[in-house]
Amino acid sequence: MTTEKLAQQCQYVSCTLDNGVAELILDRPDKHNAFDEVMISEMIQVLEYFAHNPLCQVLVVKANGKNFSAGADLNWMRKQAKMDFAQNLSDANELAKLMSVLDKFPKPTIAKVQGVAFGGALGLICCCDIAIANPRASFCLSEVKLGLMPAVISPYVTRAMGQRAARRYMLTAERFNVQKAIELQVIHEVEDDLDAAAAPIIAALLSNSPQGMAWAKRLLSTLEDGVIDQTTLDYTSERIASIRVSVEAQEGLNAFFEKRSPDWSTSQKDALDNAASAPGAK
Repeated sequence: MTTEKLAQQCQYVSCTLDNGVAELILDRPDKHNAFDEVMISEMIQVLEYFAHNPLCQVLVVKANGKNFSAGADLNWMRKQAKMDFAQNLSDANELAKLMSVLDKFPKPTIAKVQGVAFGGALGLICCCDIAIANPRASFCLSEVKLGLMPAVISPYVTRAMGQRAARRYMLTAERFNVQKAIELQVIHEVEDDLDAAAAPIIAALLSNSPQGMAWAKRLLSTLEDGVIDQTTLDYTSERIASIRVSVEAQEGLNAFFEKRSPDWSTSQKDALDNAASAPGAK
């Protein structure tokens, strides 16, 4: 399937791929890009497509319209209220899958955020590696106002802002601005021009080893518990030993000593396959 064909099949999501940079675009501006079951399914489909596309080196998550996303769609929530437990569980599992697929995406991810980012939208942002917002962006974990809780997104939001801050903002449902989001480590940079702000970051990512970045992301995920014991030491030693003898690492090291630019494109697909199948990779 081509990127163009995939985009044509989607109703609420657009996607592009150009010079190694893929874009997943929330494209429901008349509803403030609010999620429903259709949009969630489409986002998963696009993420899985780009995860396995060797031409994709960086993924940008962005939105059309005034706002990044208002969170859950009201009509979708009305339907959920009429569902039984089994149906609600199935629905929740799909949202959980979306967050997990984005969080574990094997290439660098960048969120470009404008306007409001409420509820599940904040989860998407916290699942991305890098997040840039404009000065008018605002954020809210509003679930408790509706008698709900931010359950599915909680692991990712709490990891980003920390347990102490999560206790406050999940319980109060306060709306906070982009400067507070910077303090909470939800957002990395604030710029009026999101494209201009992302350009040097994308350029830096594109110059790096696709395999190295994929393995680094998996390494960071493994080290999230913060425990440094013998298992950790063994794992990190095995990781560096494995990557040193890989085709892409050999190309990078040879290019460095030969004072030339590495040709990542020749080994990119093999490197991603190796990262998935290497001992201890999962």
